[in-house]
Amino acid sequence: MVAFGKKLKERQIQEWQGYYINYKVMKKKVKEYADQIQAGALNQRYVLKDFSRMLDKEIEKVVLFLLEQQGVFASRISQLNEQQELLQEQPDISKVTELREAYRNVGRDLLKLLFFVEINAIGLRKILKKFDKRFGYKFTDYYVKTRANHPYSQLQQVFNNVGLGAVVGAISRNLADLQDREGSYLSIYDQPALPLQEPVVDSMEAAIDRLSYSTNFLNYSVQRSLIMLEELPNPVEEQVDDQRYHFMSLVLNLANTFLYMINTYIVVPTADDYSMSLGAAATVCGIVIGAMAVAQVFSSVYFSAWSNRSYFRPLVFSSIVLFVGNVMYALAYDLHSIPVLLIGRIFCGLGSARAVNRRYISDCVPLRIRMQASAGFVSASALGMACGPALAGLLQTNFKIYKLTFNQETLPGWVMAFAWLIYLIWLWISFREPAQETDEVNNVPQKSNAAENDALEKGVVQPLLTKSVGDEQDNEGDQECDGSEEAPEESRRPANSIVEAYRLLTPSVKVQLLIYFMLKYAMEVLLSESSVVTAYYFSWSTSTVSIFLACLGLTVLPVNIAVGSYISNIFEDRQILLASEIMVCLGILLSFQVIIPYSVPQYVCSGLLMFVFAEVLEGVNLSLLSRVMSSRLSRGTYNGGLLSTEAGTIARVIADVTITLAGYLGQSRLLNVTLLPSLLICIGSIFATCRTYNSLY
Repeated sequence: MVAFGKKLKERQIQEWQGYYINYKVMKKKVKEYADQIQAGALNQRYVLKDFSRMLDKEIEKVVLFLLEQQGVFASRISQLNEQQELLQEQPDISKVTELREAYRNVGRDLLKLLFFVEINAIGLRKILKKFDKRFGYKFTDYYVKTRANHPYSQLQQVFNNVGLGAVVGAISRNLADLQDREGSYLSIYDQPALPLQEPVVDSMEAAIDRLSYSTNFLNYSVQRSLIMLEELPNPVEEQVDDQRYHFMSLVLNLANTFLYMINTYIVVPTADDYSMSLGAAATVCGIVIGAMAVAQVFSSVYFSAWSNRSYFRPLVFSSIVLFVGNVMYALAYDLHSIPVLLIGRIFCGLGSARAVNRRYISDCVPLRIRMQASAGFVSASALGMACGPALAGLLQTNFKIYKLTFNQETLPGWVMAFAWLIYLIWLWISFREPAQETDEVNNVPQKSNAAENDALEKGVVQPLLTKSVGDEQDNEGDQECDGSEEAPEESRRPANSIVEAYRLLTPSVKVQLLIYFMLKYAMEVLLSESSVVTAYYFSWSTSTVSIFLACLGLTVLPVNIAVGSYISNIFEDRQILLASEIMVCLGILLSFQVIIPYSVPQYVCSGLLMFVFAEVLEGVNLSLLSRVMSSRLSRGTYNGGLLSTEAGTIARVIADVTITLAGYLGQSRLLNVTLLPSLLICIGSIFATCRTYNSLY
């Protein structure tokens, strides 16, 4: 892979070349410092002072040029405003058209400046990170706090885009005023949601969004969905995305995610009753629920591979298999057959197309709305998780049509079979298969204006100056620091097998996957055994269990909003990660039945504590994981999303098997026996987290 320094040089705007931060020189300087300290020629205090002075000069160079350019833009817009005032007195359609094009040209030039700031911010973040790694000193914390909080801060100009945002606002407002609004006197400030059909405005807003990227809810949701995003995309990528994107196809992918999550959790409240109706023990519900996860371990791989060639055919196959699986699940009651019940659930797992849903968003949705689409993916999953148990609670009836029984055990299967049939029809009518990416790339004119404009939009999709652990991109960039300008081109290719993908995982990534395994195991134990445990201790009905599970599911979005919008802006991700692990561990401990009689408040409060902090942990963990995973795992069949899915799915399978095996010891021991592995894995993950972060910071 081409190292970052070379990428930076290639992406620079030639006429502004002297105003970029000198990333290559600073990186060599860091290496010199390290060599001289090792030789005893320098002390660390001098290095910190000297490097701070060097950074200050580089940032000052960028900021002064930025302010100069902002003045140029202000002058150009002011002149155009004067022309616009004259046109209001003497309207002329041809001159209005010329004026609109002039504003667009200002916008295109502003895109260059936005890209200039963005690429300098990337370089600044990386050189600070590199310094911290070389010397094991939290220089980034010191530098950012002392510079950003100073009243004369120049650093604020790099990542606080008030001035640039004002220029974008001026261009947008004037273009909106010149647009035909059928006599309306309202401006964009009166109706901010009013759409403005101006591609250049969309491009500027997308560039501002990337430049202002921080841990708000939307970006937090992107990372939580684990839709892998590359740091510096290719110039033609955005144009290709626009050609491949189809809104209704995106909606169908999100609908698939929503329905699949309903399908997963709709059987949880009644799985124990269904097992007993067929002559099995109540704890066989673990196998019934887990059969779907077992199949998903395999379906994730072949759906991920299939999505390299098509999106429509995998979704059609998924819908048909899920329809058949749900029909078999419902028919098992009248056939009085546990094998048919399990085969039905296995078929449902074989129809898991979440890998396709993720890949569609990653590959076919334009970068400017990819964050919204990813947030929609997370929201659809959370909503489906809440709706599944709630829907099961509503299906409390019992009747027959011919020889088919419709009751609380079979209706989840019939309802979902009908839903997947309707979805299949909708899919067949409305989905548009995107053109193959390779063909599109080959057909894009390399020198077209559109491609040039798109190239200006490109930049980082990671938070500026964010502390992330073991950033793989930085590791690759270190090659240049050691004297080599370019790493092997083969390092750009995706992993070709699950084994090769595993070898790309750094120790910190492995810890993140262990945490993901732990929280999925704990959550699956809580959810899957809820109907058995509550029936044994509290004699809860199916409706009561459904309400409890639905309430748990409804906490997902509020928790994500709270963490993404507020908590993550106050604390570092690693602090939230460790605190959440400890709280999950506390929730597990409080869930154990000890000497005192087990009560509803104890079960509900401990379960809520465990579930809520597991959700917080999942979001922060995947947020970190999306930043520290190798760039080679952002594409191909064996990508980062697949690895995390497999880790979580295997955890669910083991949890469900544990519930069934623990059932042989009796329902009185079920709760404690299933919680014990959760506690041990949680304690292990806490120690692994502490050890990893202590070694890195």
